[in-house]
Amino acid sequence: MNQKRSNTLFIAEVAVFSALAYLLDFLAGILSLKIWPQGGSVSIAMVPIFLIAYRWGIKGGLLTGFLLGLLQVILGFAQVYTFVQGFIDYFLAFSVVGLAGVFAGLVKDSLSKNEKGKWMTYVILGAFLGSALRYICHCFSGIVFFGEYAPKGQPVAIYSLLYNGTYMLPSFIISAIIIIIVMSAVPKKLFSK
Repeated sequence: MNQKRSNTLFIAEVAVFSALAYLLDFLAGILSLKIWPQGGSVSIAMVPIFLIAYRWGIKGGLLTGFLLGLLQVILGFAQVYTFVQGFIDYFLAFSVVGLAGVFAGLVKDSLSKNEKGKWMTYVILGAFLGSALRYICHCFSGIVFFGEYAPKGQPVAIYSLLYNGTYMLPSFIISAIIIIIVMSAVPKKLFSK
C-alpha cells in the first residue's frame, strides 16, 4: 500500500513540477524581449527540476526535465529546425538538468543532520552540474546547427560558448539562489530520507 501511494505521489509531483517548469520557461521567453535571436532566455525553469531531483533523486529529475522538453515541443514553444537539434536542445538538455539528483542523498543527509552549510553546498553543486550539462548540450547544438550565425571571422565554437553562456550563467546563479531560499522555507521532512 505504501509503495503504491509513493508511486502516485511521485507521478503527481513530477507532473505538477514539469508543468510549473514549463510555465516559468514560457514566462521567461515572453519577458526576455527576444535578446537571444536563436533561442535562449534567462529563466528559472530549472528550479522545479532541481527540487524534484533533490526530493526523488536522479529518476525524478530526469523525468521532470524530459517532460519539460516534451511540453515545450508539443505546445509550440520550442524552436526546432531539425529532429536532432530539437532532441538535443529540448529533450536531452533539460533531461540532464535532472542529474543534479546525484546529490539527493547528500542533500537529504545534511538536511536531516541540520548541517545548513553542507546541504547548501550540495544544492549548489547539483545546480552547477545540471546547468553545466545543459550548457554543454546547447553549445554542441549551437556549433553543429547554428554556426552560420557566428560573426565573420569568429570561430563557431567560441560563438556558441559565449552565446549560450550569456543566458545559462545567470540562469544557474538565479536558480541556485531560489532553490536555497525555497528549501530553507519548506519543512525539512519534504526532503527527508
